[in-house]
Amino acid sequence: MNKEIGNPPVKETELTFGGLGIAPSILDIISKLGFTTPTSIQHKAITPAIEGKDIIGIAQTGTGKTLAFGIPLIQQIIKNKKGKGLIILPTRELALQVDETIKKLGLAFGIKSAVLIGGASTYNQVCLLRNNPHIIIGTPGRINDHIAQRTLSLHDVKILVLDEADRMFDMGFAPQIAKILQSVPKDRQTMLFSATMPDGIVKIASGHMKLPVRIEIARQGTTAENVEHELFVVQKSQKLSLLKKILADYKGSVLVFLRVKHSARKICSELRSIGISAAEIHSNRSLNQRKEALEGFKNGKYRVLVATDIASRGIDVKNIELVINYDLPEQAEDYVHRIGRTGRAGMSGKAISFATPDQGSIVREIERLTRLYIPIAKLPELPPSPKPQPSSFDNSIRNNNSSHRNRPYGRKRY
Repeated sequence: MNKEIGNPPVKETELTFGGLGIAPSILDIISKLGFTTPTSIQHKAITPAIEGKDIIGIAQTGTGKTLAFGIPLIQQIIKNKKGKGLIILPTRELALQVDETIKKLGLAFGIKSAVLIGGASTYNQVCLLRNNPHIIIGTPGRINDHIAQRTLSLHDVKILVLDEADRMFDMGFAPQIAKILQSVPKDRQTMLFSATMPDGIVKIASGHMKLPVRIEIARQGTTAENVEHELFVVQKSQKLSLLKKILADYKGSVLVFLRVKHSARKICSELRSIGISAAEIHSNRSLNQRKEALEGFKNGKYRVLVATDIASRGIDVKNIELVINYDLPEQAEDYVHRIGRTGRAGMSGKAISFATPDQGSIVREIERLTRLYIPIAKLPELPPSPKPQPSSFDNSIRNNNSSHRNRPYGRKRY
């Protein structure tokens, strides 16, 4: 629990949105949208945010950070009637997702928003900006494009939100974020939300925030308790066969993560050939293609969505039964965000990862960050693959693959 803001321990079932300083008219909207119990990050962040304090919120992905900043943002705009809100996010999908939530909360109050993202019509975005929106939502690159073209001025931004800030740094947006920070007034409220808090973001907090309230719901790298984890050690040439076998064993919706986008089309084609509806989402797809894939996944048109890490924080789909790490992520932190697509809002989920015999160090990093002890499952019978080159890790797999007690990575419990 967060000792810094003095909240006593409270059971999740006892939490309500009442008593957090939310205006009655907004409480009515929240109730109509079906939100009755705030998540921990919402319960701890909304009150100080409504009071105008700077916020650093650290919480697992899927815990409701959008409402945690969206409710105070809309209430402040309605109350003050002057100034704008600016929300910066790492991906187009996440920007559209946040805009959807903002519209639901603010529509009844006449709150207008503009989404500034790549892959969409710049002309249409200029038209939205000319309509004087109350809230601007966008990715760093496109926001800076509009600033450079003088179609966007941030002189009246009163509230700045950096959502999934660590991901923006991972994607190389640090220089662009720095430019935006130079364009917004120093006299503003800043809210920074993410699941992890690397050094680069700490520097932003110390240099661009005023005595921020730090709200850490869970230790950095913490994953949802209701997600079951499993690991298969498999040759690269056998991954596709293993994927097909797993998809035959599970019947619900499945999100498959790749490290590189070039394999997505092949995997989707292979899945379709065995009667599994699948779509792909990555940076080579147009915005409309990505929208269609995501909507199709949400409404059940596609059972499987094959994605790169562009989707690890931009997908809010209920009831994803399984997340498969077809390729392990480059950064251990991305494991947290990937598997956060399942087991959302208190529901159960499962995460299965494929590791090749030479990836023991990556698995150890993931376990160290998450403090998880990921069980290694015995491989099902698969078509034979070329004989691998012997390695110390591979030898240990041969000896110990049938037992979870002997750890082939030489790992310890953390």
